Amino acid sequence: MSVSAALYGLQGPELLPGEKAFFRDADPWGIILFGRNVDRPKQLARLCASLRDGLGRDLPIFIDQEGGRVQRLKAPTWRAAPPAARFGELWDRDPELAIEAVRLNHILLAAELKDAGIDVDFAPCCDLQIEGADAVIGDRAFHADPDPVSALATAALDGLRDQGVAGVIKHIPGHGRADADSHFKLPVVRTPAGELRETDLAAFKGVSGATMAMTAHVVFTAFDAELCATLSRTVIADIIRGEIGFDGLLMSDDLSMQALDGSLRQRGEGAAKAGCEILMHCNGDMKEMVEIAHAAPRLDGQAKERAIAAEAERGPRATHDTRELATRLEGCFRDAGLEPPAP
Repeated sequence: MSVSAALYGLQGPELLPGEKAFFRDADPWGIILFGRNVDRPKQLARLCASLRDGLGRDLPIFIDQEGGRVQRLKAPTWRAAPPAARFGELWDRDPELAIEAVRLNHILLAAELKDAGIDVDFAPCCDLQIEGADAVIGDRAFHADPDPVSALATAALDGLRDQGVAGVIKHIPGHGRADADSHFKLPVVRTPAGELRETDLAAFKGVSGATMAMTAHVVFTAFDAELCATLSRTVIADIIRGEIGFDGLLMSDDLSMQALDGSLRQRGEGAAKAGCEILMHCNGDMKEMVEIAHAAPRLDGQAKERAIAAEAERGPRATHDTRELATRLEGCFRDAGLEPPAP
């Protein structure tokens, strides 16, 4: 029997009996962790093991570990990875060094995740740095231009894959020029279609090797004046699948975010109808998760094939001396005349 096309969060650092019962009954494809679920390395490894034991299978476990402002495994227990924008600075000095630095950085990120039992990272961001936009993206983006974003995002995916960790590109078809933080308000982008095609869409189109992507809760009036990308069949079919050409597994951003209206079930049904193949709910609220469970279809057909292909990236890891990799990463910045990221 196929699993449910859903991804859920949980409340704290341990799997509660009620959560275990719900997850076993709802049978989601995967679980996403946040800072509230993370304490120490051994605790995190136990939590991941308990989630897989509770569902009786090796389900994918996700987390947001980009570096900079968005990393759930935090220093000093874990490495303080630099924000994406630092690699954009390096690109402007030496593109080849920037690509190598991004790859090394994401190998190091993935090694820590893999040690903890986490095997999917909601990274990299393929959004653009847009002057005057809301700061929710900002230095989470590699660059203002699409070509370096595509190249660096491809290197990030390669680095994650080196350690058997799958990456998820986000926020397709672009969140960088949004005028609001979609956690709190629905952003509306009024940029003409031609400019979007040359910038935001081009950044995603140029990424190689992405097997998963997360949608943006952003309205693009040039494509659909009423519905955000997550809920728009037009944006998903014509832009994400059509013009960008993304053929991997497509999942919604968090359906509990305030950018969206309606009940959780209505949001889930709308996202599934629009073409989101995995419905994601993150806050761990049991009542809301039950609503999403009623909206989530079974993971079948082409979506299941895409999920199987994405899961195949959760493979064996290469062996590295992480201290040596960290030294090489610092050297990439020094060779370009830049201050290296803090260790």
